[in-house]
Amino acid sequence: MAELIVVRHGQASFGAANYDELSDLGRQQSRALGETLRALDWVPDRVITGSLERQKQTLAEIGFDIAAEQHAGWNEYDFHDLLHSRFGGQAPADVITDRKTHFRALRETLADWQLGGIPEARESWHEFCARVEQARLHAVQKGVERVLVVSSGGAISRLVAASLELPDAQMIALNLQVKNSSTSRFVFSKEKFFLHEFNSVPHLHNVERAALMTYS
Repeated sequence: MAELIVVRHGQASFGAANYDELSDLGRQQSRALGETLRALDWVPDRVITGSLERQKQTLAEIGFDIAAEQHAGWNEYDFHDLLHSRFGGQAPADVITDRKTHFRALRETLADWQLGGIPEARESWHEFCARVEQARLHAVQKGVERVLVVSSGGAISRLVAASLELPDAQMIALNLQVKNSSTSRFVFSKEKFFLHEFNSVPHLHNVERAALMTYS
């Protein structure tokens, strides 16, 4: 069966004016992943990213010399839009800048969104699920054996939850676990699509690189 590896982008610039930019640490994570994949002789036939800069930058740092496709279905949900919509147009400053407050608000906001709340948001939960599924279908077209996708934690956790037929609420728990530059591996054929490995970081499993592990 063919393989699809979906990578979460490297660490972005949390709290910066432009979050959609890899940090120096995020670039190191991405380069380490590329080195490990090549050492394992895993070279993709096809590479795809969403349209976000942190996703495209991650792929560039991974370093495969293959022309990349883009599919916006792999983009993250717009959490800032969800937050601001939930709080009536402007979220409190600490929800945006304080990590502990931010991730508590993330859990609460996603749960509300999944249940049909936050109607002012630009994208509904069902629209988000539909675009991730369209991105999956686009990625697993016949004729390729190895596909590499660079995406984001929310899209990856939704894909995993859907592949295992988990309740929507479980996607939130998965989302909070996804490490930067981690790989989730799926195997597929024309009729089948299975999760084989979730949230793996073989490129960080040594003393020299252990300090590169991050979740946001």
